[in-house]
Amino acid sequence: MEQFFKTPRALSSVREGPLGTYINSFAKQLSDQGYACSTVRLQLRLVAGFNHWLKQESITVSELTPEHIKRYLQYRAQRRRPRSDDAFTLKRLLDLLQQDGAIEKKETPIRRTSAQQLTDEFGLYLRQERALAPATITYYLDFVGRFLIDRFADGKVELAVLCAADIVRFVQDQAARLSPKRAKQMTAALRAFLQYARYRGDLSLDLAAAVPTVANWTKSSIPRFLPPDQIELVLAHCNRRTAIGRRDYAILLLLARLGLRGGEVAALRLDDIDWESGYISVCGKRRQQAQLPLPVEVGEAITAYLKNGRPRSADRRLFLRGRAPAIGFQGTGAITSLVRHALKRAGIKTPYQGAHLFRHSLATGMLGRGASLAEIGELLRHQSPETTTIYAKVDFGSLRTLALPWPGGER
Repeated sequence: MEQFFKTPRALSSVREGPLGTYINSFAKQLSDQGYACSTVRLQLRLVAGFNHWLKQESITVSELTPEHIKRYLQYRAQRRRPRSDDAFTLKRLLDLLQQDGAIEKKETPIRRTSAQQLTDEFGLYLRQERALAPATITYYLDFVGRFLIDRFADGKVELAVLCAADIVRFVQDQAARLSPKRAKQMTAALRAFLQYARYRGDLSLDLAAAVPTVANWTKSSIPRFLPPDQIELVLAHCNRRTAIGRRDYAILLLLARLGLRGGEVAALRLDDIDWESGYISVCGKRRQQAQLPLPVEVGEAITAYLKNGRPRSADRRLFLRGRAPAIGFQGTGAITSLVRHALKRAGIKTPYQGAHLFRHSLATGMLGRGASLAEIGELLRHQSPETTTIYAKVDFGSLRTLALPWPGGER
């Protein structure tokens, strides 16, 4: 607290009231998450005002609710111009008090529709009985929720009235808006749900057999990739004189040199790098752990970020947000956004701008330098050799020898 308020009188004033014993913890939390001193001071002044108001209203910490925050902000707005993050700051304080056990967390009961209740029960079944991956469960519940709302809206769900025509109509309507891969996920979700409903006794007919099959030929597309010179152009446009530039450069190198997936980069932790042995541990698909050699170039980029870029934070994830709170990325979406901005800086226009663009580029570049499909599959950690065969489509030199002569002469 002393670094934010210099005089004993100011410190004493901030701590007066029922929140006095908790303000130190709140200040430490803000500081640990990388907020600037000026920002922390503003937030602490807001909390101090809230503290005085609670004392004035004779409200104890154990009685605090979100309604008190709303009332205080209305009171404060009559005297000074509110800031856009005032409500968020006091909500963070309330969360801290709940974590410390100072106030009991009261769950507001949410009225669930019949469709939502059934979807929740199906999700529990998928987790406990089928042991599906969380991502798969999310996809399944999304499609099943859409189906139930489409058929029953907010009314009571009566699965016994379902017929094959309901299912076919829904699949045809949805498939027209989805990619082939997503459409196959939808039909798989519906089959699993209808089998579950029959298992529960809600259906007497095997309606899972009525779910249409969506055509999705494997390896029908060509991997999108960038040539090596454009990959180097993207890397060269990272401003490594800034903290965010050093972070982005290290992330892009992990994508370009090791072919990591976006989610794998976001999940990396400080303990995943063995500096002595020169290896990095990666948690891939289906939580498969793998150790990959850490190239010197990549190691140096990560070191530069750790020494002169990574904010001070208790978060053990390797890469953190550039702005407070200094916490790790929430998932693949943040890496996708980073890649999109990197391509824009380099002036490269491509219809596909995800992290996988670098993974495909690494594979096609290796193929062009004479690497075998087995070597590419080993680096990319493919579970099946079949997955790697899609890169044979971009080996134009080898494919040219298989092409038949054009009728009527050479073209």
